[in-house]
Amino acid sequence: MTLAPSEVKACCATTYAGPVARFLLGDSFHPGGTALTSKLLRALQVDSSATIVDVASGPGTSAIFAAQELGCSVVGVELSGESVAAATRAAAAADVAGRVRFVEGDAEALPLETASVDGVLSECSLCLFPDKEAAVSEMARVLRPGARLALSDVTADPTRLPEELTGLGAWIACVADARPLTEVAALLEEAGFSVESTEDHDRLLEDIVNRVEARLRVARLAQPQLGDGIASGIARGIALVPVVQAAIADGLLGYGVIVARR
Repeated sequence: MTLAPSEVKACCATTYAGPVARFLLGDSFHPGGTALTSKLLRALQVDSSATIVDVASGPGTSAIFAAQELGCSVVGVELSGESVAAATRAAAAADVAGRVRFVEGDAEALPLETASVDGVLSECSLCLFPDKEAAVSEMARVLRPGARLALSDVTADPTRLPEELTGLGAWIACVADARPLTEVAALLEEAGFSVESTEDHDRLLEDIVNRVEARLRVARLAQPQLGDGIASGIARGIALVPVVQAAIADGLLGYGVIVARR
């Protein structure tokens, strides 16, 4: 990787904290929305007495949903201070502030005690972490023995991706450093997890890409009011969409789910 890890992290955190990400992706910043989140939460096999961590919690949607669905306590860890503040306000508005808290922190050095949580939720974020080995090791560290990780993420064959899907913009789009599902499973095993199940959900990635394309085209209609910088970004996004769609169709990109036990 030629990009500095700090640059990747800063750009991703800033991008996903902004209004453009919310406009393009909606409330859930990942394929499958709350339906897939619900599936992952059930896979954790926890009850209302549990505490789980949502790694890279973004706007807080999944953490809040987890508290509502399971009645458990949730800690959302997010690199962007702006996102932490917004998620904290969202938890208060949803009347779950007593069970959900958000903290600013790096997934590669989670600000949690060892063996302190009963489940880890990780949605569409491992692909963004420059040091994936450190991130999965941290997830293993904070889990109590016997507890589970439920992870969903973009998957890819990085050796075959076209050049357009390898730069910083593709990092932010969760593509440039995504790995095959088998490689993610191997990373987890090396960190001390026992992988219990893996599933392909490639159609969910296709669906969210199509939705993003539709919203980009709507945004293009407002270009005269947006300014040259935003308008050029919209144009780049629209140009990138067919490249991503072709990669999905060719089996180079997909979406997968892994459940693993500590």
